Formats: sequence, C-alpha cells, structure tokens
Amino acid sequence: MAKKKAGGAKARQKTRVKGKRLGLKVGAGQAVSAGQILIRQRGTKVKPGRNVGVGRDHTIFAKKTGKVKFSYAERGRKKVSVI
Repeated sequence: MAKKKAGGAKARQKTRVKGKRLGLKVGAGQAVSAGQILIRQRGTKVKPGRNVGVGRDHTIFAKKTGKVKFSYAERGRKKVSVI
C-alpha cells in the first residue's frame, strides 16, 4: 500500500477542452442567403437588427438574402442587419 497519493495525475485529466467555434462567421458587406449563420455567441453581445433572427443559444442568423451591415444600437451596443 502506498503511503502517498499519486502526484496530481487526476488533476491533469480532461484539461484539453475543444473550442466551441464562436464568433463572426461573415464580414460586413458580404452577401448572405436566408438562414445563414452570421454570429455564434454566448449571450447577446451583438443585437439583432433588420432581417436578422436570434436562435435559442443567441446565434444570429439571416432571415432574408442580402448584404451584412454592422452598426451601433442604443447605449453603444453592436447591431447587425441584413439589407
């Protein structure tokens, strides 16, 4: 029987977690089709504008075909629209 526990072997397990691929998926002025994902985010860091919807996990997607436009909403929050 060992007198001492293994030196931190359990603490090092499962520390390498895969990234969730969050962030912008299209840039400003880029053409998008209806249903295309524009931004994946945690919380509504970027607010939806015209012709844009929000999913359950705060994903922003295009409702209509058009070009992406970024602007600022009230209180300096970022807003994305499809025009």
